[in-house]
Amino acid sequence: MTSDILIRVILLLLGITGFLVAKHIRNHKIKNTPLVCPIGFDCNAVVHSDYSRFLGMPVEIFGMIYYALISALYLYLLFIPGNLPAILPGSLVIVSFFAFAFSMYLIAVQIFILKKGCSWCIVSAFICLLIFILTTSTYHLSSVALIFAK
Repeated sequence: MTSDILIRVILLLLGITGFLVAKHIRNHKIKNTPLVCPIGFDCNAVVHSDYSRFLGMPVEIFGMIYYALISALYLYLLFIPGNLPAILPGSLVIVSFFAFAFSMYLIAVQIFILKKGCSWCIVSAFICLLIFILTTSTYHLSSVALIFAK
């Protein structure tokens, strides 16, 4: 297995894992059951706070959409031989950056505003970080310039 294929498999698995974490949070919110934190944080307070919505939509929905998109794209990329369309690598870098930046904002809200933590949210943020690092190291920031060069 080449390193490019291995990285795509890892990114696919990260996307699936992130989706499952976001869905886990969503399921607890829908069923109105307490979200238990495995390390003793107050996940329930965090996921029901005023900051758990963005543009009127629950943030876990944004996470599920992002992770589903990443999973679908990297599954697709596993079966594409050869070069990618020029816009795709740059788009992946940009999208993964914004997802990571948004997750860092949410972690900052937990620490500085809510003064409570959510281990599930931290796991999701870590997954976003890994996706961003692997995407950027694979496709390089120079691929972003191709989007704006036209």
